[in-house]
Amino acid sequence: MSSTRASRRAVLTSAAAVMTGALLLTACGSDDDSSSAAADPSESATRTITDAQGRKVKVPAEPQKVVALSEPTLDAALALGIEPVGATAGRGQTGVSTYLADKASKAEVVATVAEADMEKLATLRPDLILLDETTGAKRELAKLQAIAPTVVTAKLNADWKVAFTATADALNQKEQGEKILSDFDADVAATKEKLGANAGAAVSVIRWQDSAPSVVGKGKGHVGSTLSALGLDRPTDQQGESSGHSEPVSLEKLTTIDGDWLFFGTLSDKADGEKAYAEAQKVPNFSKLEAEKQGHVVVIQGSAWNSAGGPLAAGIVLDDVTTALAN
Repeated sequence: MSSTRASRRAVLTSAAAVMTGALLLTACGSDDDSSSAAADPSESATRTITDAQGRKVKVPAEPQKVVALSEPTLDAALALGIEPVGATAGRGQTGVSTYLADKASKAEVVATVAEADMEKLATLRPDLILLDETTGAKRELAKLQAIAPTVVTAKLNADWKVAFTATADALNQKEQGEKILSDFDADVAATKEKLGANAGAAVSVIRWQDSAPSVVGKGKGHVGSTLSALGLDRPTDQQGESSGHSEPVSLEKLTTIDGDWLFFGTLSDKADGEKAYAEAQKVPNFSKLEAEKQGHVVVIQGSAWNSAGGPLAAGIVLDDVTTALAN
């Protein structure tokens, strides 16, 4: 009888040992998984920021898959060395703005300035969505937030530098953003010193579309503020804030777009601008514009000048002005 009890005790002891070993192995495996997850802080580390609409948004500390749903946020991200996985088409274009095409070659277009394609956007599985009030996607914040943390970086007609700084902050790149703006301001100051006889010149900026001009680049956007920082003037009808993104001008009032210099473009690239300029030269009274008579019409990369933009667009504006006006 005692022999039987001893035998049973041995079996139970052996089973307990096996169970204990299994539990230990399971526990070790669990520790490995959690330490593996903890090894990549970008998977869980977050920051809370307040966006332009006063919303508190928890964003990843190191976003890996960014979607930029507006032209300025796309420009800003690329300027900071971050290529979004998803982007907006340029105004009036099927792809991203032509001046950004090389830098955003891998980004999938998931929006226009009017709206975002929610289904297409969701398939990208972003971890951060950026936009501002220049895009119609601002009306879909609840849907966007359900896909990923969504930050509205700027109000409509906001100073482009303020908008860029907010985007840099959302991307946890504020220090780099400050350096980019500091370098840009230094370049502006250098160009201003070289303007010579063109200091204070009246500069007109127009977009040619549908066989007629529209005024663009007013206010605090990257065009208006850069020209202002250079000490350049604008024609009377191009001063103050804009009533919209662009303001059409009838051919009967063509003289209102005149200036000492006229920067002329379309919504696309410079080649398209050259074609539009050839068309404009055939329009009655265009040849009477002082800028045309003086050979002061400058055909530009329109997508950089005539859309909402950030530091990359502002850099192109500054380069074009420097080439044309600086002595």
